[in-house]
Amino acid sequence: METTLIILKPDAVQRGLMGQIIDRFERKGLQVVGARMMMVPEELARTHYAEHEGKPFFPGLIRFVTSSPVLLLAIRGINAVAVCRKLIGATNGGKAEPGTIRGDFGLSGGYNMIHGSDSAESAQRELALWFKPEELLDYKLDAEKWSYDPSDHP
Repeated sequence: METTLIILKPDAVQRGLMGQIIDRFERKGLQVVGARMMMVPEELARTHYAEHEGKPFFPGLIRFVTSSPVLLLAIRGINAVAVCRKLIGATNGGKAEPGTIRGDFGLSGGYNMIHGSDSAESAQRELALWFKPEELLDYKLDAEKWSYDPSDHP
């Protein structure tokens, strides 16, 4: 099992899309193992998006992500990073495939509703920034045995 970070950004929160977005992950068979709503401090936003510092869009990104509450989610499942990224869709909602979160709900590249870790390594680093270890729960979903065929994952 792999755990990844998902951030529902200010536009998703302000547009009232949190429930519909979480529903997509749960219907896929993924498990929410951590959740917290918060206002993002500027320093934490800068740390999280440090790889983009110096790029022209960086100041606007920091202003955006700190402008309104976000919902932090820790999502667990087999290949959770890749599965979540596929559900999220391309960065620009206007170009994202229909059926993806951004493709169904978004029109913008900047206001793109959701962040998902891009690798298992990034997920570990990002989860540690946003959650304390004790905030990530380890529990069994009864539905899990109906989501994963054991022959797919020997």
